Amino acid sequence: MSEGLTAVINAFPYMLGGSVVTILVVLGAMGLGLLLGVPLAVGQVYGNLSLRRSIEIYVWFFRGVPLLVLLFLFYFGLFSMLNINLSAFAAAVIVLGLISAAYQSQIFRGAILSLPEGQFRAARALGMSDTTAILYIVLPQALRLSIPGWSNEYSIILKDSAVTFALGVPEIMARTHFVATRTYQHLPLYILAGLIYLVLTYLGTRALRALEEKVRIHGYAHH
Repeated sequence: MSEGLTAVINAFPYMLGGSVVTILVVLGAMGLGLLLGVPLAVGQVYGNLSLRRSIEIYVWFFRGVPLLVLLFLFYFGLFSMLNINLSAFAAAVIVLGLISAAYQSQIFRGAILSLPEGQFRAARALGMSDTTAILYIVLPQALRLSIPGWSNEYSIILKDSAVTFALGVPEIMARTHFVATRTYQHLPLYILAGLIYLVLTYLGTRALRALEEKVRIHGYAHH
């Protein structure tokens, strides 16, 4: 048995443990992005001019600055300056979540704008307030229409999570690098890491595709 194959077999359980950390980072970031992205999208569509401009600046900043720069800026800069003691894992989730919120807000904004304007006017005619109409008429439809965009966002966050090993997060890449520098079997180990990422991408996008089919709105989406 070659040294590369031996290294792969021995490292596989250890690297799978890193995949659990990777999934937790991705789910945490997507959850935070969802919590922040929805109100940001609503603010961009229905907010006043100053609110829309503020959100545009937020989106421009987090979409324009590289991920590694943001990780260092928050973890070693902002959090330290404010005496906020966070683990590398928590910092990675927060930063990725803030970035995801910027992207998800644009996904939700596009979904909201794709809905017929007559629905909002009809809700007002029935006596609903703007807030009630947004919560019970607009958002339930917009969230369903956003699922295909979530598939892309999931893939992006999953790949971006590999950069968090720079903070010491024990995810797939960190564990792969740790083993590779000790066994000198870089090629087979990084191929294994790539295959794990491919499997995680496939499983996540398939799950979101199944969710999309389950909640599909007839007339707005097609097979």
